[in-house]
Amino acid sequence: MKLIQAVPFVVACLTAAPVYAEVPTPNLPPDDIVRKVLLEHPGVQAASTQVRLEEANRDRLEAGPYEWTVRYGQQQRRTYPAAADAQRFHEWNATLERAVRLPGKASLDAEIGAKGIEIAETALGDTRHETSRALLHAWFIWLRESAAVRQWELQLASLEKQGSSVRRRQQLGDAARLESVLAEAALAQAKTQLSQARLRRQSAEEELRRRYPGLPLPHVQDISEPMPTEGGLDLWLGKIITASHEVQLARAQVQRARLAAERAASDRVPDPTIGVSSSRERAGEERLVGVFVSIPLPGQARRATSDAASAQLDWAMRQEESARRKTQAEAAVLYQSVMAARESWQSSRDSADQMEQAASMTARAYQLGEGSLNELLMARRLANEAQLAERQMRLDALEYRYRLLLDAHQIWDFDE
Repeated sequence: MKLIQAVPFVVACLTAAPVYAEVPTPNLPPDDIVRKVLLEHPGVQAASTQVRLEEANRDRLEAGPYEWTVRYGQQQRRTYPAAADAQRFHEWNATLERAVRLPGKASLDAEIGAKGIEIAETALGDTRHETSRALLHAWFIWLRESAAVRQWELQLASLEKQGSSVRRRQQLGDAARLESVLAEAALAQAKTQLSQARLRRQSAEEELRRRYPGLPLPHVQDISEPMPTEGGLDLWLGKIITASHEVQLARAQVQRARLAAERAASDRVPDPTIGVSSSRERAGEERLVGVFVSIPLPGQARRATSDAASAQLDWAMRQEESARRKTQAEAAVLYQSVMAARESWQSSRDSADQMEQAASMTARAYQLGEGSLNELLMARRLANEAQLAERQMRLDALEYRYRLLLDAHQIWDFDE
């Protein structure tokens, strides 16, 4: 019976186990290079300094706000006895004192400091993740422009070949002057489109080089087909919410706000100040040594501070719920986008194949004298547009899938 009851727990552990190392990532830069680029990114480095700041803040909280205070004073006493001459005495007094945190306050301060480091580390992971998202998006912009350049290069080569054929037929008297004009016009249009595509690719390359120095930009020949995404919506929602830095950050802020509220409530009982004093009076005729304790009387300010900390806790709890809902909604939309993008790509692939087949049939008909050049150019243009759409939708499906894997921390998981 105990073994049967343990089965759901084992299944849950296996389901939640990371599969980062097993996920293939074609058309993405190497992981080691991406890691280096992300760690050297200014935004990530700025977030890492926040961790050092919180470490110093933890040390400050553990040390406490109180320090030893030394006071020293001198005075001169004059006496005027009725039956004697006036007398003058040099006197001094010294005090050593320090406020002391009541039991429980020091441990709360230490917990608040440790929670601050945890929050800074989670924020660092969130910054690294957001930078990864931006890098992934910029990378796919470059891939799309590279794919467009490749497709227009193929279209231009096809039109140049077609133009040579038309010119030969015209020289043999088998083609009209109009066909030559149409062929040249189609060729000029393709050259314009190719020039614009190259300009967009150059801009995308410059964006990557400037924002992410050291990232290689290889010549892209083939774009892999997007793999199907296994698992339902609930499975991916669970993975993404569990791995979400934003949710973890909001949860840690709630925990720190709860500790801060406890600390503020404990401060409604003031900390006492204890000390020792020594004084020398009447030129040393009298020497005094004493101890003392002083306790502030609590007032409205302490109560208001405690109420403010309670309100801050309530705000943090609502922010955690808001972050959870936001992450859940974004994950659901992303999952649906992944599924829809792959279906759209499959439809566009079928359409591109049919358009290419129609263009080939039109080309054969034109060679046999059964069609016009205008029909052939139209078929080529439609086939080229279908191929462009197929490439773009393939890249859309790839990007959505990689974004889903990235948010689930199954790729580029560089948290330390």
